Amino acid sequence: MWRDALLVAGKDLRIELRSRVALWQVLPFAVLVLVLFAFALGPGPSVLRSAAPGLYWLAVLFSTVLATQRSMAIESGEGTRDGLRLSGIDPAGVFLGKAAAVAVQLAVLQAVLAGGIEFLFGVHIATWWLALVASVLATIGLSAAGVLYGALSAGLRVRETLLPLLVLPIVAPVLIAGSRAWSAALTGAVASGTSWLRILGPFAAVYVVVGVVLYGPLQEAA
Repeated sequence: MWRDALLVAGKDLRIELRSRVALWQVLPFAVLVLVLFAFALGPGPSVLRSAAPGLYWLAVLFSTVLATQRSMAIESGEGTRDGLRLSGIDPAGVFLGKAAAVAVQLAVLQAVLAGGIEFLFGVHIATWWLALVASVLATIGLSAAGVLYGALSAGLRVRETLLPLLVLPIVAPVLIAGSRAWSAALTGAVASGTSWLRILGPFAAVYVVVGVVLYGPLQEAA
C-alpha cells in the first residue's frame, strides 16, 4: 500500500510540475482572495489583524477545492480509471498517494499565504510551532476529505459544480478550528490554541481511515 502511495503521489506531482497548473492558477487564486478580502475590509489595521486567521483559512479552503478538482481531472481521460483499476495498484495506496500530492501542494500554498497575511494584514506569528502543527493537521484532513469526496463525485457529469457543495460544508470544522488555533498562535495564547488541535487531529484521522476503507468501492462505482 505504501509503495503504491509513493508511486501515485510521485506521478501526480510530476504532472503538476510539468503542467504548472498549481503555480499559475491555484496559487494566484489564493493570493487574489487575500488581496480582495483586504480591499473589502478597508485600511483599518485592527480589523485586518483580527480577520487575518479566518481569511487565511478561507483562502486555503477555496484552494483545496481547486487542487482536488485538478487531482481528479488527472484520471478523467477515457479509460484512465479502468486502466488504474486493472494495474493492480491498491486502491488505498491510490487514495493515500493522491491525498499526499494534494497535501504537498497545499503545504506550499500555505507557506506563501503565511507570508501574504504578514505583508497584507501586518500580523506576526508569535508561536510558530502551534501554527505549524495546526497547519499540518488541517492539511492532512483537507487533502483526505477533498480526495474522498472528489472520488465520490468523479463519475458525475456535474462534478465540477458538485464538489464544492460536498467539500466546503464538510470541512467547516477545519475553518473554525484552524482559525482559532492561528489566532492563538498570533497572540501567543498557547493554552487556548492547543484545545483546537483536538478537533483538527481527529478530523484528519477519521478522513484518512475512511478514505483508505472506502476509496476502492467508490472507484468501482464511478
